[in-house]
Amino acid sequence: MKDKRNLTRKINVGGVYVGGDAPVSVQSMCNTKTWDVEATVSQIKAMRAAGCDIVRLAIPDMAAAEAISAIKERVDMPIVADIHFDYRLALAVAERGIDKIRINPGNIGAEENVKAVAEACKKRGIPIRIGVNAGSLEKGLLEKYGHPCPEAMLESAQSHVALLEKYDFEDICISMKASSVPLTIAAYRLASEHFKYPLHLGVTETGTEWNGTIQSAVGIGTLLSEGIGNTIRVSLTADPVREVSAGIAIMKAAGVRSGGVKFVSCPTCGRTEIDLISLASQVEEKVRNMDKDITVAVMGCVVNGPGEAREADYGIAGGKNKGILFKKGEVLGTYPYDQLCDALMELIENDGENK
Repeated sequence: MKDKRNLTRKINVGGVYVGGDAPVSVQSMCNTKTWDVEATVSQIKAMRAAGCDIVRLAIPDMAAAEAISAIKERVDMPIVADIHFDYRLALAVAERGIDKIRINPGNIGAEENVKAVAEACKKRGIPIRIGVNAGSLEKGLLEKYGHPCPEAMLESAQSHVALLEKYDFEDICISMKASSVPLTIAAYRLASEHFKYPLHLGVTETGTEWNGTIQSAVGIGTLLSEGIGNTIRVSLTADPVREVSAGIAIMKAAGVRSGGVKFVSCPTCGRTEIDLISLASQVEEKVRNMDKDITVAVMGCVVNGPGEAREADYGIAGGKNKGILFKKGEVLGTYPYDQLCDALMELIENDGENK
């Protein structure tokens, strides 16, 4: 299957490239009040530590826009301004060093407003994301098509793109989000056929962490696997750091990001004689943010131990209230259940082969 993501234009978002041959990046959005600089900076740094590449901030008023200067001075990652309705907010953040602006050109008023934003962004090399959402399509499109559908979303994006292109602006990224996974997939497939611009993937309003991660994995993962999409944001009713973790996991599963710890564990069954669920959760949490390109396995019994997990660099296989520690299929020793996690972590951290 042709990888369509490499055929798009490449834009520069504060030093992180999106589109063309650039790697797929992961984004999230702060849920702090942007004018609260301390809280916002703290959350951005937490996202950065979790592996986030680009972070977006809500700019609902001028107080939020004016805070961008102080925030930019204290963080070292690209910042996107999320703006609706008031084009003057876009002009204000452009003057304060914002790295990208997310707008709908159709909802910021008269055409001269769009022209002003396009000119300000072009002057400073600031890309614009056109955010099309199935839940807020233009009234005329809903009357034409009867309901939100891929064709209506495509037409909305095309009209917004044409408005920016009219003013010779082409540093564009496009999103086509819906709360319906099938609608989201269909809309992005259409967009990939019609636009030369990079696509920002996401399923919107997905719910809590559990449900939202599943919906995002199906929607975003399907598109990434088809060679569609240049940057992603997992939307969850949860701590934004969890969005980053979910996004990275989805990209790894789709084969578009490598590196870091790959964690595998087997399902429980009647052969299991240890508390595998708790043990797997403990190990997964400890290795989540390790900067090591390794595979770690936690298996319930010797049947699914070194044999089935032979490709794992390090692992545990459970026994009766105990377990074995293994490295690349070789058994290293037996430990009581309550020592297994610590023994595994000590092995990983002290093994010279993975440094």
